[in-house]
Amino acid sequence: MSTRREFLGAVGRTASTAFAAAVLDPLRALHALEIFAQHPGAPQEVASNEELWFEVQQAFTIDRSLINLNNGGVSPSPAIVQNAMKRHLDFSNTAPVYTMWQILEPQREGVRRELAKTFGCSPEEIAMTRNASESLQICQLGFDLKPGDEVLTTTQDYPRMITTWQQRERRDGIKLKQFSIPVPCENPAEIVSLFEKNITPKTKLMLMCHMINLTGQILPVKGVVQMARAKGIPVIVDGAHAFAHFDFTHADLDCDYYATSLHKWLFAPHGTGMLYVRREKIAKLWPMMAAPEPMDDNIRKFEEIGTHPAANYLAIAEALTFHHGMGAQRKEARMIYLRDRWAKRLMQNERIKLNTSLQPGFACGLANVQVQGVDSVELSNYLWNKHRIIVVPIKHAEFEGLRVTPNVYTTVQEIDRFAEVIEEVLKNGLPKT
Repeated sequence: MSTRREFLGAVGRTASTAFAAAVLDPLRALHALEIFAQHPGAPQEVASNEELWFEVQQAFTIDRSLINLNNGGVSPSPAIVQNAMKRHLDFSNTAPVYTMWQILEPQREGVRRELAKTFGCSPEEIAMTRNASESLQICQLGFDLKPGDEVLTTTQDYPRMITTWQQRERRDGIKLKQFSIPVPCENPAEIVSLFEKNITPKTKLMLMCHMINLTGQILPVKGVVQMARAKGIPVIVDGAHAFAHFDFTHADLDCDYYATSLHKWLFAPHGTGMLYVRREKIAKLWPMMAAPEPMDDNIRKFEEIGTHPAANYLAIAEALTFHHGMGAQRKEARMIYLRDRWAKRLMQNERIKLNTSLQPGFACGLANVQVQGVDSVELSNYLWNKHRIIVVPIKHAEFEGLRVTPNVYTTVQEIDRFAEVIEEVLKNGLPKT
């Protein structure tokens, strides 16, 4: 966590741009973060301090006529982030061949440095992409694989990534092998063992989630990576839901390839992502779009996508300031507090099945709950149509439930309203249509 002096310095630098925009909302965000910087409480104490979180809630310009419990797909950004992106877009549009390419584009390097500092790596190992899917597909399509080579992953990986492997099956003749893991799992050694047990002499590459998007399960990345590395098998890590959601750095993972979206838990502009590739691995990983040979060992070769806006990427800096202002540990504690508030309440009913562990270290703010005897899709539709509550129905071959993802702007009253409606359904069932 940043020291108060370091944080206030960052706030001061950001404040100068906020005043230039002459709008109130960004100043509210700065006010909220200054309060956080001055508050001495430990993460668990701060997690339930509603006066503090009220200030953070006011930094977002969201629609309170509905309850958005699907922040796992894409999150609103604080007003200060939105304002920065709009300001950069306006400036860029004055003469883009000059203002965008010659002035704004070079400023991406400052953002790259801050992302690298947050993740705990060199700036020369960070590429800025459009989302986790693009980052992952750079890796999935960037390895040389021969017909008959096997790729190993679980049955709970993100559908787009499975689709990518299936296309390589059709196009390149590789073989995708998937295996099941427990739901939930509270034994990291069991996960490592399952990966190891499913390796064959044909296994050339592995994909694993850091946090599974379906249930919020946190997997033991470091254990799997180090086991596979000893066998000469690279591991691509899908961190779409993990980065800026809970507190960790690259040292906790020791991975060679890590992909994430920044428009989820970092609250960066929509359509921003990050790819980490260990420096000595860059040269042998092909970019998805062609780059010149002199860039073979340059992380920026993965950003060669043609004309693109600079504004979205520069506004990541404001998102990082907002994130560090709250503090990663405090943010994590708040997410767990909100999850536990509804989950522990609902679990008093025997028909509630939680597909997510509540034990420390195995999940965070994202959780999956099933109301047994009620179809999850029908329940999701009812929550939206009748109560304007947004959740995601999950129907997996091995389990089903509602994916519930509140955020730091979510109020306890909204959490309680969700729980009340589920309790009404438990008591009375879904209304007949």
